[in-house]
Amino acid sequence: MGIGIVRLFWVVVGMVVAGIGLLVLGGATAFFTRGVTKDRRKVIVAACLFPFACFAWAGIVFVFQAIVNEGVLQRDLGLGDTWHCPLPNGYRIMMIDVADQGWVYNPKTQHSKSAVGEQEDAVAGVRTVQVAGRYILGGADTSAFAHLGQDSNHVDSYFLLDTQTGKRTQFQSYATLRGAAQRLGIEAKLEPINSVYSRYRFSWFDVFVGFLFCVPPLVGGFLLVRWVLRLRRTRPLIPNKRV
Repeated sequence: MGIGIVRLFWVVVGMVVAGIGLLVLGGATAFFTRGVTKDRRKVIVAACLFPFACFAWAGIVFVFQAIVNEGVLQRDLGLGDTWHCPLPNGYRIMMIDVADQGWVYNPKTQHSKSAVGEQEDAVAGVRTVQVAGRYILGGADTSAFAHLGQDSNHVDSYFLLDTQTGKRTQFQSYATLRGAAQRLGIEAKLEPINSVYSRYRFSWFDVFVGFLFCVPPLVGGFLLVRWVLRLRRTRPLIPNKRV
């Protein structure tokens, strides 16, 4: 699914949710402020607009984090069918359409920023990965394209990549890879590529973005509720009926 379609989908979902919020909050505010004569219309309008304000705020925060993640931190924007993130040794992981196989490559030696070409320091069809200092160990499916979308765990090739020299050594079995890793003082512990991606994709910035997403709307909701309660206390008292 293209990024444009995904964005359109979430815009439609957001508008529907905001519309439901308008009905719920507007109706609840009208109910709790019945009998109030001053500022009742203003608080009802504010309650009706509040869900759309939250939706607009979420859109602004999303655009902000997308610009920072893609342009500064070299991470995907969190929406769409492409996932990528840097590794501590300067290499990157990238997955397209599926999250069970992808690329491990050096972005500095690639000729294109929008595509990855297979070369000695770029491995395609990677399903399992381990980052060990300057080295990257992994298992790849040389027929990954044919297995695309089949949720296959097929691995028929293993590699040891030296990120400082860009040299890749191929192995036919996990046992030979493990032996080569042991000679370098590395204990082989390969993980699914999406697990390694998740470990390095998220940073302190994503925590900050979560704060921006949640805290301002919560503060706005608190102020709205306090306004409603304050107006509710101004309602004229209804005298008790005599029996």
